[in-house]
Amino acid sequence: MGKGSGYGKVILFGEHFVVYGLPGIASAVGLSTDAIVKKAGALTVCDERAGTEGYSAAKKEHQRESFERMFDMMNLEEKGFDIWLGGALPVMSGIGASAASSVAIARAVSDELGLGYDDARINSTAYEMEKAFAGNPSGIDNTVATYGGLIWFKKNMAGGANDLEPIKIPRPVEIVMGNSGVVADTKAMVAGVAERRAHEPEKYDALFKAYAALVVKARAALEAGDLCAVGAFMDENHALLQKVGTSGVKLDELVALARANGAFGAKVTGGGGGGCMVALTPGKDLQERVADAMEAKGFRVLRTTIG
Repeated sequence: MGKGSGYGKVILFGEHFVVYGLPGIASAVGLSTDAIVKKAGALTVCDERAGTEGYSAAKKEHQRESFERMFDMMNLEEKGFDIWLGGALPVMSGIGASAASSVAIARAVSDELGLGYDDARINSTAYEMEKAFAGNPSGIDNTVATYGGLIWFKKNMAGGANDLEPIKIPRPVEIVMGNSGVVADTKAMVAGVAERRAHEPEKYDALFKAYAALVVKARAALEAGDLCAVGAFMDENHALLQKVGTSGVKLDELVALARANGAFGAKVTGGGGGGCMVALTPGKDLQERVADAMEAKGFRVLRTTIG
């Protein structure tokens, strides 16, 4: 019996922009997906994760493809496994659920077969699996799911090792992640940005340039512990994501609700089009106030921390 886990994540800065080689900032959250794997005569999956209704069913075909990619990466001829998925990380778009499960499954398979994969090989395997869910993933989700922590991430567009630097902040900071209740198709969202960028290169070049300047200032503010500035930069990042077409009505409602209740900043997190947003809510009292306001409107929330 092999066991493995993968962290959930929140992207603080960089959704979609990181796909094109611009830096992003992401953090693991204090919730993970767990996997247990046993060799068997056929491939079966028992998914006991809680979360957005219809998520697992909507991702079933993507998951099947991810297994095939894993088998190829691991050079496995025998593909019969009983796979159990559980853990505290719920399944919803925007919190790295697919990456967390990919990392957990890859670790559990390595454990069951005695392959001895280190984190680097788990990460590269999970990245290949993530292509089934995201099409052209940046690699940021699987990297955070594998290593945890708060990281500065930059994709190597030439195909080499990605730039990965840990970011240290003065203390852990409370956040609220609000779930829109809409299951997002990350692969379609990534493809949509690419298509619109090809049709409007001047508009998108300006947006990408604005983001590139923003993320550098955001990192400096994080490391200095200037959370007011971090929140303002999150608001700016959300405005850019709206302009590239990756927000949504429910997500914008949640962002506005968070800001109205005192959040320092709020934005889409993840592929967009559904899934989650994140609000910066330093301190337990503010975290509760923002979370309670969202729940009062019928939204599901996660209370967690970064850093």
